[in-house]
Amino acid sequence: MALTLSLSGCGVYNFTGGNVGTATTFSVPRFQNYATQSPGSTFEPGLDRDFTLALQDRIQNQTSLNLVSSGGDLLYEGEIVEFRISPMSATAQQTAAQNRLSMAVKVRFYNKTKEDADFDQRFSFFYDYADNLQLSAVKDEALEVIFERITQDIFNASLADW
Repeated sequence: MALTLSLSGCGVYNFTGGNVGTATTFSVPRFQNYATQSPGSTFEPGLDRDFTLALQDRIQNQTSLNLVSSGGDLLYEGEIVEFRISPMSATAQQTAAQNRLSMAVKVRFYNKTKEDADFDQRFSFFYDYADNLQLSAVKDEALEVIFERITQDIFNASLADW
């Protein structure tokens, strides 16, 4: 007796849940850093490069798509629009007990194989840290946490359409 298993659906899924449809390539040009255009935001050198690489890595690690420098079936482009440190909670002495590093990116996603999947959306996340710490002491961990969340949210919005 033979057992046959048939899998069919609307697209190609991988084990992490990304639906790439008929797409085989993707492009992620460098995200420009326009954070200083937002009041209260600061400029962090290298943030544009580091975020772009994190998004490229996320898509490569969770799909079978090939990264190409331009002309990909899927295009992720955008800007870093916010990078700021804000006091979050106060002590009895009215000083900050905790600071929050916030980052936001604006993403335009284009899918040449499925145009109704295109979007223009803002994604953001934050990292809270104690007021007695300098950003330089927590920056690597903070950016890792923020990039992890934002890139996963972008991935979900673009490819996790179950």
